[in-house]
Amino acid sequence: LALTGKITCGERLGERFENGLRMTFTSWGAFCVRNPRPVILFSVVFIAMCCSGFVYIKATTNPVDLWSAPSSQARKEKEYFDTHFGPFFRTEQIIIQAPNSHPHIYSPVPSGADVSFGPPLAKEILHQVLDLQDAIVNITASFDNETVMLKDICLAPLAPYNNNCTILSVLNYFQNSHSVLDHTIRDEFFVYADYHSHFLYCVRAPASLNDTSLLHDPCLGTFGGPVFPWLVLGGYDGRLAKQYCSLTLDSTYFCAVFGTKSAFSFNTDNYDNPNLTISFSAERSIEDEIDRESNSDIGIVLISYTVMFVYISMALGHIQSCRRLLVDSKISLGIAGILIVLSSVACSIGIFSYFGIPLTLIVIEVIPFLVLAIGVDNIFIMVQTLQRDERLQGETLDKQIGRVLGDVAPSMFLSSFSETVAFFLGTLSTMPAVRTFSLFAGMAVLIDFILQVTCFVSLLGLDIRRQERNRLDILCCIKSSEETGGVQHSDSILFLFFKNLYSPYLLKDWMRPIVVCIFCLNTAVMHNVEIGLDQSLSMPDDSYVIDYFSHISKYLHAGPPVYFVLEEGHNYTSLEGQNMVCGGMGCNNDSLVQQVFNAAEIGSYTRIGYAPSSWIDDYFDWVKPQSSCCRVYNTTGQFCNASVTDPSCTHCRPLTQEGKQRPQGKDFMMFLPMFLSDNPSPKCGKGGHAAYSSAVNFINNKSDVGATYFMSYHTVLKTSSDFIDAMKKARVIADNITETMGIKEKNYRVFPYSVFYVFYEQYLTIVHDAVFNLCISLGSIFLVTTVLLGFEVWAAVVVSITIAMIIINMFGVMWLWGISLNAVSLVNLVMSCGIAVEFCSHVTRAFTVSTKGSRVERAEEALSHMGSSVFSGITLTKFGGIVVLAFSKSQIFKIFYFKMYLAMVLLGATHGLIFLPVLLSYIATPLLLVFKQCSVDYMNCGLGPALLKN
Repeated sequence: LALTGKITCGERLGERFENGLRMTFTSWGAFCVRNPRPVILFSVVFIAMCCSGFVYIKATTNPVDLWSAPSSQARKEKEYFDTHFGPFFRTEQIIIQAPNSHPHIYSPVPSGADVSFGPPLAKEILHQVLDLQDAIVNITASFDNETVMLKDICLAPLAPYNNNCTILSVLNYFQNSHSVLDHTIRDEFFVYADYHSHFLYCVRAPASLNDTSLLHDPCLGTFGGPVFPWLVLGGYDGRLAKQYCSLTLDSTYFCAVFGTKSAFSFNTDNYDNPNLTISFSAERSIEDEIDRESNSDIGIVLISYTVMFVYISMALGHIQSCRRLLVDSKISLGIAGILIVLSSVACSIGIFSYFGIPLTLIVIEVIPFLVLAIGVDNIFIMVQTLQRDERLQGETLDKQIGRVLGDVAPSMFLSSFSETVAFFLGTLSTMPAVRTFSLFAGMAVLIDFILQVTCFVSLLGLDIRRQERNRLDILCCIKSSEETGGVQHSDSILFLFFKNLYSPYLLKDWMRPIVVCIFCLNTAVMHNVEIGLDQSLSMPDDSYVIDYFSHISKYLHAGPPVYFVLEEGHNYTSLEGQNMVCGGMGCNNDSLVQQVFNAAEIGSYTRIGYAPSSWIDDYFDWVKPQSSCCRVYNTTGQFCNASVTDPSCTHCRPLTQEGKQRPQGKDFMMFLPMFLSDNPSPKCGKGGHAAYSSAVNFINNKSDVGATYFMSYHTVLKTSSDFIDAMKKARVIADNITETMGIKEKNYRVFPYSVFYVFYEQYLTIVHDAVFNLCISLGSIFLVTTVLLGFEVWAAVVVSITIAMIIINMFGVMWLWGISLNAVSLVNLVMSCGIAVEFCSHVTRAFTVSTKGSRVERAEEALSHMGSSVFSGITLTKFGGIVVLAFSKSQIFKIFYFKMYLAMVLLGATHGLIFLPVLLSYIATPLLLVFKQCSVDYMNCGLGPALLKN
């Protein structure tokens, strides 16, 4: 064998490092086999110590903590809003259709155009809807040995004067009363006024306290606030061809106290009325359905792992004959290997639980799959290499296993250490889900490698001794009657297939260019992968919430509420400060309210649906001396409600030119608390208690105004891209308001807030996060591979290129199968980097230490020796477990676990066992004389034994 070439310092250092690893693992393997009991005992103690951290285990279930970093903009804005205005309300909503009813025509008397009323607006249907509403309002539940009703926990903005719950329903136009709904003015010939005329008036003036018709019934809701038609009438666009309506219940704690399934859901789920079709959702519905989904998928996950366990236990054994079946099988060794893999996961959870780091559902579901893929591959490589090895003359078992470990452990160390470094660097991500996964995964992979080169090696030595003594597997106390000359080295059918058929055929001169062309012409279209997560995917296939999501996007006209928050620091008492905010006469054309109003005029672009509710403009109307709203007792100066008839009550401001001006300075602050405490009444509908009591935050003992908000609504948002775009546009509007108000350089600003922002903000940076995490992983894999392959830079480049191609093709599969980019899929992509290392590193290292003359021969030998272990250790093991996930009821399991895991395994196997050997045969460095510094007998050199064998 002629070897030529000039040796560089890097190659000389690499050979020394390679030789050091080989000798270290050889000595360590022999030690573990000679002293199995102390090693196993130490491993068990170590596992027990780590797992004792389970007593401190915490699980993160709050979706805000899962998907939003504490330092993120949306998280800070949510905390600011909750601190100054209180947490957003818990809402329950029902969408009602009347499929068996038909539209009818209303003809006003004495004159007026005919008006078409949709099916749900028939009087008999409205009575049935009111019966359902009353049934929900009267729901009772037991909590702390007390009977709880909706009125005990709902949002009642006028409490304690008015304890009616906030119910946004078309029935509130009729005061939630059957008698008001039936109120009619007629004679024997004509109907002059009834629910039709009242409804038509209320949709135009929902805050009215008198419909000005012959009925003179109020439109204002019983809770003291208006019921806007676009919130309660599906498809509302200002015309009256209404086909659907919705009923919304808003309360702060409703359903939080009703056990595992809310009474609201139970009542509506069991409601049976052939005239009504309902879809509904409570605040806790998604959480309940996810819990139900998780429980239903436990069986599927257990079956998946059982399939993998059975395959591993059976595939490790190499049966020489039927009579030696129970001797040559390695079921007990396979089970021990699986337990080691699972113990590493448990140790990782236990260690971080000591430090108070909570785990997540992704950690529980994904990391066992990841560590099984990595750990099982190492187990197959060790066992199958030992099965193919022939014990040298005079060599003891401990030296043989030590020698085999010296051959394969550097490859295991390469893959495990690369994955560990890549995962730990993944903790630099700002996404909590990715950061937590990377932390737990890195520790689990590291512990798994340590246990495999200690505990498993000792167990392997004990199992070989059992086999040599003809003792049965599992029942090791029983000795077989079948005698043999000891453990015979043999090659499996899969190994012979790779060696004699697959490797030579793949690396033929005419085949290699074809392989390169096929793999380089991949169809990955990374830029076309959608961003986001359709919320319906998190629901089971049979969930009632899926219908609710569908009907929201199909029928409703208003999206989530959005609040434009003006932070503390603005001066509302000066005319200039008021003009910068208000939207009435005399206000700036680019004021806060005016800009939001302008944005609502082009809602199809800005996704702002309606003009904002402005507390300051309503306050100015309320305080005018021309109105009867703002009055005080002339004796005490205390507020006097408009409904009070007392001669001592006088107007707050004189009916003079000065009094008609806006209040400023002390006057502004004197009357503002009165406005915010005034309940709407028939004589004054502008009272701000119901609408604005939480919109203004007082500071300095109510002597100044702090933070305030102006509420509007987004347009209907159907897809993830709609939600993302709505958040981006709202922030642009808020930034422009901040700039035009001239407060950009001050310590306060305007920002938008909506309940969904904290969940969707991650998608604004997810492309950057994906690129950052994947590049960090690839970079760390390249560096570690370069060092551990003995500074074989070209080999490390080949590994990195192959892994990068796997990731690119993963994006192609995501686009092909309609899988969006989100936190779940990003975790899977980071995990696929780790699994890709397993498919590539072992073959690559076998190539670098091969002593064949040409690149093609070295690639063929590497694929022959490692291909069968990689194929049986990862591909077949995972394939059986993945297929079972296809039967899950969970859509998120089918898409993000079954489909993406299947793509990982298939792409990893095809790239690692087809593309990688061909690429190595083309661009890897040729074999150099890297053992020049070795001792004369060559046996102390890493390549010495291999060269002598050749």
